[in-house]
Amino acid sequence: MPTLTLRRATADDSRRLTRLIRRSAAYRGDYATMVDGYVVGATYIEHHTVYVAADEDGRVLGFYALLLDEAELDLAFVADGSQGLGIGRLLMEHMTGQARAAGLGAVKVVAHPPAEEFYLRTGAVRTGAVPPSGRIHWERPELRYDVA
Repeated sequence: MPTLTLRRATADDSRRLTRLIRRSAAYRGDYATMVDGYVVGATYIEHHTVYVAADEDGRVLGFYALLLDEAELDLAFVADGSQGLGIGRLLMEHMTGQARAAGLGAVKVVAHPPAEEFYLRTGAVRTGAVPPSGRIHWERPELRYDVA
Protein backbone atom coordinates (compact mmCIF):
# COMPACT_ATOMS: atom_id res chain seq x y z
CA MET A 1 0.00 0.00 0.00
CA PRO A 2 1.28 3.49 -0.77
CA THR A 3 2.09 5.83 2.09
CA LEU A 4 -1.22 7.54 2.86
CA THR A 5 -2.42 10.48 4.84
CA LEU A 6 -6.01 10.57 6.05
CA ARG A 7 -7.20 14.12 6.37
CA ARG A 8 -10.42 16.04 6.57
CA ALA A 9 -11.59 17.09 3.11
CA THR A 10 -11.78 20.79 2.31
CA ALA A 11 -13.86 22.74 -0.18
CA ASP A 12 -10.79 22.69 -2.45
CA ASP A 13 -11.23 18.89 -2.78
CA SER A 14 -14.65 19.24 -4.39
CA ARG A 15 -13.52 18.77 -7.99
CA ARG A 16 -11.21 15.87 -7.13
CA LEU A 17 -13.92 13.98 -5.27
CA THR A 18 -16.48 14.63 -7.99
CA ARG A 19 -14.01 13.40 -10.62
CA LEU A 20 -13.24 10.26 -8.60
CA ILE A 21 -16.96 9.40 -8.48
CA ARG A 22 -17.69 10.15 -12.12
CA ARG A 23 -14.69 8.12 -13.35
CA SER A 24 -15.50 5.07 -11.24
CA ALA A 25 -15.69 1.91 -13.36
CA ALA A 26 -18.30 0.59 -10.92
CA TYR A 27 -20.75 3.16 -12.27
CA ARG A 28 -20.57 2.39 -15.96
CA GLY A 29 -23.28 0.74 -18.02
CA ASP A 30 -26.58 0.27 -16.22
CA TYR A 31 -25.32 2.05 -13.11
CA ALA A 32 -24.19 5.23 -14.93
CA THR A 33 -27.41 7.08 -14.05
CA MET A 34 -26.39 7.00 -10.38
CA VAL A 35 -23.49 9.39 -10.92
CA ASP A 36 -24.59 11.26 -14.03
CA GLY A 37 -24.24 14.93 -13.12
CA TYR A 38 -23.30 14.12 -9.51
CA VAL A 39 -21.24 16.80 -7.74
CA VAL A 40 -19.57 16.68 -4.33
CA GLY A 41 -19.92 20.37 -3.61
CA ALA A 42 -17.97 22.57 -1.25
CA THR A 43 -21.04 23.09 0.96
CA TYR A 44 -21.52 19.32 1.27
CA ILE A 45 -17.87 18.89 2.31
CA GLU A 46 -18.08 21.70 4.84
CA HIS A 47 -21.27 20.37 6.47
CA HIS A 48 -20.46 16.65 6.66
CA THR A 49 -17.70 14.41 7.94
CA VAL A 50 -15.70 13.86 4.76
CA TYR A 51 -12.20 12.37 4.87
CA VAL A 52 -9.77 11.70 2.04
CA ALA A 53 -6.89 9.26 1.71
CA ALA A 54 -4.08 11.05 -0.13
CA ASP A 55 -0.72 9.67 -1.24
CA GLU A 56 2.66 11.28 -0.61
CA ASP A 57 2.18 13.44 -3.74
CA GLY A 58 -1.16 14.72 -2.46
CA ARG A 59 -3.27 12.71 -4.94
CA VAL A 60 -6.64 11.73 -3.53
CA LEU A 61 -6.93 7.94 -3.85
CA GLY A 62 -10.17 7.54 -1.94
CA PHE A 63 -12.64 9.18 0.40
CA TYR A 64 -15.74 8.68 2.49
CA ALA A 65 -18.59 10.88 3.69
CA LEU A 66 -20.33 10.13 6.97
CA LEU A 67 -23.63 11.83 7.76
CA LEU A 68 -23.61 12.06 11.54
CA ASP A 69 -27.21 13.26 11.91
CA GLU A 70 -28.49 10.27 9.94
CA ALA A 71 -25.81 7.82 11.19
CA GLU A 72 -25.24 6.86 7.56
CA LEU A 73 -22.27 6.35 5.27
CA ASP A 74 -23.31 8.45 2.30
CA LEU A 75 -20.32 8.05 -0.01
CA ALA A 76 -17.24 5.83 -0.15
CA PHE A 77 -14.97 5.59 -3.17
CA VAL A 78 -11.47 4.38 -3.98
CA ALA A 79 -9.88 5.29 -7.32
CA ASP A 80 -10.05 2.40 -9.77
CA GLY A 81 -6.26 2.06 -10.03
CA SER A 82 -5.89 2.02 -6.24
CA GLN A 83 -8.42 -0.68 -5.38
CA GLY A 84 -7.15 -3.85 -3.74
CA LEU A 85 -4.41 -2.04 -1.82
CA GLY A 86 -6.22 -1.77 1.52
CA ILE A 87 -7.26 1.86 1.10
CA GLY A 88 -10.98 1.10 1.34
CA ARG A 89 -10.45 -0.96 4.50
CA LEU A 90 -8.41 1.88 6.02
CA LEU A 91 -11.18 4.36 5.18
CA MET A 92 -13.88 2.12 6.74
CA GLU A 93 -11.80 1.65 9.90
CA HIS A 94 -11.37 5.41 10.13
CA MET A 95 -15.07 6.00 9.45
CA THR A 96 -16.16 3.63 12.21
CA GLY A 97 -13.74 5.34 14.58
CA GLN A 98 -15.21 8.73 13.72
CA ALA A 99 -18.73 7.37 14.21
CA ARG A 100 -17.81 5.90 17.58
CA ALA A 101 -16.17 9.17 18.68
CA ALA A 102 -19.37 11.00 17.70
CA GLY A 103 -21.38 8.70 19.98
CA LEU A 104 -23.06 6.63 17.28
CA GLY A 105 -23.84 3.00 17.95
CA ALA A 106 -24.18 1.97 14.33
CA VAL A 107 -23.79 3.34 10.81
CA LYS A 108 -26.20 2.48 8.01
CA VAL A 109 -25.01 1.85 4.46
CA VAL A 110 -27.22 1.67 1.39
CA ALA A 111 -24.71 0.06 -0.95
CA HIS A 112 -24.07 0.05 -4.64
CA PRO A 113 -24.80 -3.65 -5.41
CA PRO A 114 -21.27 -4.50 -6.66
CA ALA A 115 -19.82 -3.01 -3.44
CA GLU A 116 -21.78 -5.20 -1.03
CA GLU A 117 -19.00 -7.80 -0.70
CA PHE A 118 -16.50 -5.07 0.18
CA TYR A 119 -18.70 -3.80 3.01
CA LEU A 120 -19.24 -7.33 4.31
CA ARG A 121 -15.48 -8.00 4.27
CA THR A 122 -14.86 -4.82 6.26
CA GLY A 123 -17.28 -5.67 9.06
CA ALA A 124 -20.75 -4.59 7.93
CA VAL A 125 -23.72 -6.93 8.24
CA ARG A 126 -26.61 -7.05 5.80
CA THR A 127 -29.87 -5.84 7.30
CA GLY A 128 -32.16 -5.78 4.27
CA ALA A 129 -32.64 -4.18 0.89
CA VAL A 130 -33.87 -0.87 -0.45
CA PRO A 131 -36.34 -1.21 -3.34
CA PRO A 132 -35.87 0.64 -6.63
CA SER A 133 -37.01 4.25 -6.75
CA GLY A 134 -36.58 7.30 -8.98
CA ARG A 135 -33.64 6.95 -11.36
CA ILE A 136 -32.49 3.81 -9.56
CA HIS A 137 -34.09 0.78 -11.15
CA TRP A 138 -32.48 -1.93 -9.03
CA GLU A 139 -32.62 -3.11 -5.45
CA ARG A 140 -29.76 -1.96 -3.24
CA PRO A 141 -28.37 -3.86 -0.25
CA GLU A 142 -28.79 -2.21 3.13
CA LEU A 143 -26.04 -2.90 5.65
CA ARG A 144 -24.91 -1.74 9.07
CA TYR A 145 -21.58 -1.27 10.81
CA ASP A 146 -21.90 -1.73 14.58
CA VAL A 147 -19.46 0.77 16.05
CA ALA A 148 -20.29 0.95 19.76
